[in-house]
Amino acid sequence: MLYVVGTPIGNLDDLSLRQAKTLLSSQIILSEDTRSTHFLLKKAGELLRLPPPADIKLISYYKEKELEKLPQILEWLHQEKIISLISQAGMPLISDPGYLLIKQVIKEQLPLTVIPGPSAITTALIYTGYNLGNFCFLGFVPKKQGDFRQLLGKLAANQTNFPEMLYVFFESPHRINKTLKTIDDTCPQAKITIARELTKKFEEISRGTAQELLTKTYKGEITLLLRF
Repeated sequence: MLYVVGTPIGNLDDLSLRQAKTLLSSQIILSEDTRSTHFLLKKAGELLRLPPPADIKLISYYKEKELEKLPQILEWLHQEKIISLISQAGMPLISDPGYLLIKQVIKEQLPLTVIPGPSAITTALIYTGYNLGNFCFLGFVPKKQGDFRQLLGKLAANQTNFPEMLYVFFESPHRINKTLKTIDDTCPQAKITIARELTKKFEEISRGTAQELLTKTYKGEITLLLRF
């Protein structure tokens, strides 16, 4: 059985009972960051008042290793091993590894269960204060500013058909100022929400135009929301 398990996006107190039970009953955990998984298992043990099993096998599983590790993981699943797939934070596959594995598991009709959990996308959306009937997640902002300008042009043109559409991106702190400058150059009227360090001690929400938001400094994990 393969479990795809959502995990907290920053605050370990958001770990659910179901997530904790699933992780502690796993024989193998596929993890983007095995170091942070140790803290997660410790929290799961505290939640259930159980010591984390010492025999859980932690496998480092990140994008560059997905294809290489696929045959072994599938072999374990055919052997009816209990495997959990987690990302470093949030739901796996959302700009994180797991697509190749899930695709093959479905193709081979192997048992699959999703254990839902926190998401920076849906958490950040609430902070915009907009009607959330229409939104579109577009992953990380394109690294090339020319590609991003082109994308912004297409999204702005599409706003006639979807006037209340909200666009959601992930962005890194060292690139956010360049991204805001590109938005200011391309569509200065756009309304922006920046959700930073969600669920953590220094969580911060900033709203305004790109020009207004360029006056601030941003650190940590960033979710960028855009409406034309």
